[in-house]
Amino acid sequence: MTGNELLLVGTTLFLVVFGLVMVLSSSAIESRAEYGSMLGAFQRQGLFALVGVPLMLVASRVPAHWWRRLAWPGMLLAIALQALVVFTPLGVVINGNRNWLSIAGFTLQPGELGKLALCVWIAAIFTMKDDLARKFLHAWIPVAPVAGAFILLVLRGNDFGTVIILALLVLGTMFFAGVKWWHLLLPAIAAGVAAIPVLLSADSRVRRLESFLVGCQNTDDDYFSGCWQQLHGTWALANGGLFGVGLGNSRAKWMWLAEADNDYIFAIIGEELGLVGAVVVLLLFVVLAVALLRIIREATLPMTRIVTGGVLVWLVGQAVVNIAVVLGLLPVLGVPLPLISAGGSQLVAALVAIGIVLSLARHDARLRQTVP
Repeated sequence: MTGNELLLVGTTLFLVVFGLVMVLSSSAIESRAEYGSMLGAFQRQGLFALVGVPLMLVASRVPAHWWRRLAWPGMLLAIALQALVVFTPLGVVINGNRNWLSIAGFTLQPGELGKLALCVWIAAIFTMKDDLARKFLHAWIPVAPVAGAFILLVLRGNDFGTVIILALLVLGTMFFAGVKWWHLLLPAIAAGVAAIPVLLSADSRVRRLESFLVGCQNTDDDYFSGCWQQLHGTWALANGGLFGVGLGNSRAKWMWLAEADNDYIFAIIGEELGLVGAVVVLLLFVVLAVALLRIIREATLPMTRIVTGGVLVWLVGQAVVNIAVVLGLLPVLGVPLPLISAGGSQLVAALVAIGIVLSLARHDARLRQTVP
């Protein structure tokens, strides 16, 4: 492995282990109430880590040319699974979002598989297009209809947070593919305008947006509706101070903060480990971004550059969105903190994505060594 690959693997594994510790701490009380054991959520997350890490290592050894062959089947599989979520009884509604698929007692979130599939598929498309990517129509066909179909299916399930991340991922991957920025700007503006009526169509999203724009007023209605998560997340961070109240000693996780082990796990990190712990998490994602950017900079093959750029936008971009939500800089969107939050689908998908980057980077490095 090169230094960049070692840095990427080391940072990823550290985030996974740190995430397991924080899932154990943040979920202990709710796990005891739901499963009769404080280890319930931790054991599930640990099992997914035991599956995801070997899959990452296996993916890193797969010959690079196989990812181009798997691009279309993977994308079509992601669309088919998301269609099953939306249009069949196999779809499961959780917290108002129909974004889970349940088959034979096993549940997964196809939206996470879609993120992985989009990175590889868009990279395969633009690798074939080469210089044609700089022309507007070639840049958006077939990306617009295929990626748009998947995003609309996710939106049909009411998962607006995942839709935003998917849109950022598509635009970011296309940028690293060499699409001109002004060819991305107009469709992005059009999509943003089209999203306004969708955003206003659900009472829960309207309440969250009002709470963010207007602020939380001193009323019971605000406290028990749109402001609950934001207020308790802020109080958890404030309670942590500089060094935190100690690992396992959070008060917010005692049923006060919803999604304490998932969307709002950063608030528990800030409460238990303080500002120091929160800054360490931020630095870890900075290091992850640096490792991916170094691989992009040294890449000679378009496939390596584009896939790595897509994974960068996905993981680091989603981390920025998640942390911004917890800090109150964005309205509540319901997206997890990659590699740290509880959730098997997001953890396994992220680890496999890292494995694909390692596979492509290794192939790229071998080619550089053989070129005189």
